[in-house]
Amino acid sequence: MSSSLNVVLIVGSAPDALKIKDQDLSSFSSCVVINNAWQLTKDWDYLIYPEDFPDKHLPPDTILAKKKIITAREYVPEQNFFGGFVYGGGTMAFTAGYWALGALKPDVIAYLGCDMIYPLEKEIPSHFYGNGQADPLRSDITLQSLEAKSVRLMALAQIHNCSVVNLSKLPKSRLLFPRTSITKLLKKIDQKKALYSQDLNLDSKSVKRALDLEGELAYMVPSGKYWESSIEFDRSKLSEIDSLWLKSASKLN
Repeated sequence: MSSSLNVVLIVGSAPDALKIKDQDLSSFSSCVVINNAWQLTKDWDYLIYPEDFPDKHLPPDTILAKKKIITAREYVPEQNFFGGFVYGGGTMAFTAGYWALGALKPDVIAYLGCDMIYPLEKEIPSHFYGNGQADPLRSDITLQSLEAKSVRLMALAQIHNCSVVNLSKLPKSRLLFPRTSITKLLKKIDQKKALYSQDLNLDSKSVKRALDLEGELAYMVPSGKYWESSIEFDRSKLSEIDSLWLKSASKLN
């Protein structure tokens, strides 16, 4: 690398993730691919996927032998450290972020292909490989507001001296991270510049209140299998927390 900055790229399966197929990723400290996104580039370092991911969709053993695989055994403890799945959101885009934040200790996390925008028209592909299941849109008590969960990740990252950005060029995104391009990001990395000061934009009082309310409710499921205990969770309280996260981001551009 040409920089001492630790910049982690997280790649999902949205159609715009295709842009990394011919992209030189050597300036990134590491590349984390989610589920099927390993198919997009040979230059990934970590593959993260949930327990129900089909074995038939995994890379060949010849590839797996040279890479690092992140399963529930690795990512559940990391997400629990940052408050757990009920507060962080039970979908792999956020789980990958919390795992990377805890395990890789980055200065910057850059997302691509994780906007969680799914077209209603069947002829328009929802994923780079065609049409797939819109997992983040399922009825799930932890995913009442994907936007709020993205702000939470951004706020927790700030607390741990990490910025989070979105490299997507899609007109809409459920991620409220600051937008930038791969070109602009790599230029900043090469120049060893401080990248983003998001702490100036998030309202610290709302962040503190959201975290305090999470602590008061203490919705922690150590196994990560929160769906086995979801009857115990108050949907309105979780919605109140989401509102606080969104309020904290009201000044974001």
